[in-house]
Amino acid sequence: MEGSTTDPGSHAKIGLKPPADPKLPTLFLVGDSTVRNGHADGAGGQWGWGEPLVDFFDTTKINVDNRAIGGRSSRSYIMENQWEETLALVKRGDVILFQWGHNDDGPLDDPARARGTIHGIGEDSKEIENPILKIHETVHTYGWYLRKYIADTLAKGAIPVICSPIPRKTWKDGKVVRNAANYGGWAAQVAAEEHVAFIDLNEIIARRYDALGEEAVEPLFADPHTHTSRAGAEINAESVVSGLKALPHDPVAGYFSAKGSAVKPYGGT
Repeated sequence: MEGSTTDPGSHAKIGLKPPADPKLPTLFLVGDSTVRNGHADGAGGQWGWGEPLVDFFDTTKINVDNRAIGGRSSRSYIMENQWEETLALVKRGDVILFQWGHNDDGPLDDPARARGTIHGIGEDSKEIENPILKIHETVHTYGWYLRKYIADTLAKGAIPVICSPIPRKTWKDGKVVRNAANYGGWAAQVAAEEHVAFIDLNEIIARRYDALGEEAVEPLFADPHTHTSRAGAEINAESVVSGLKALPHDPVAGYFSAKGSAVKPYGGT
């Protein structure tokens, strides 16, 4: 995410904690800084949607565990063993929301981050020497990594939910630019092929931005085009809940707080 100053370094200790009550089901969040920015303390005015999402749930009935990490891609979260650490906490009946894509577009062996994935959802791969981890690595497509997350989640008896990446603050002809032609579309394709739940977060939020207009959307961001302010994160969190409620089988129905219960399901068209 260009221009960000809040992404923690590789293996940085950023205060990720296990679910508060292991006896309860857990809603895990896995993604990048648009889900959990930095240390989740609003540094630089930037917030991910995972922090305000907690308020939409009754935490006496379900844990909400935000394990997203800034600067990560679908690939680097796995390669840094962050996914292994998260998966160790997952039990049968838990739900995991995945949102990847903002950091997947880039060089595979960039010496600064080495986090890119191959475009698309096919079985293409490329052998590289990872300059960050100092290992030989086989890099796969964005879709391949999503399928791995899905398979690993299902193997634990948990429920995966794939989200398209939230929209950036990029306008064209009075509307927010969508990502259905790339990461959003690829995420939808993988979810459909794997028969798992999909939330088109990109479209849900973009429609809200379109309705608000450019001037009203400006304060919803804390940088030029990617990271949201607290107000923007609140809108995005509400959009996640709206998307969950619109699923044919909402896996977290019955766990909403009064605030969450008041949110209407996304209507779509």
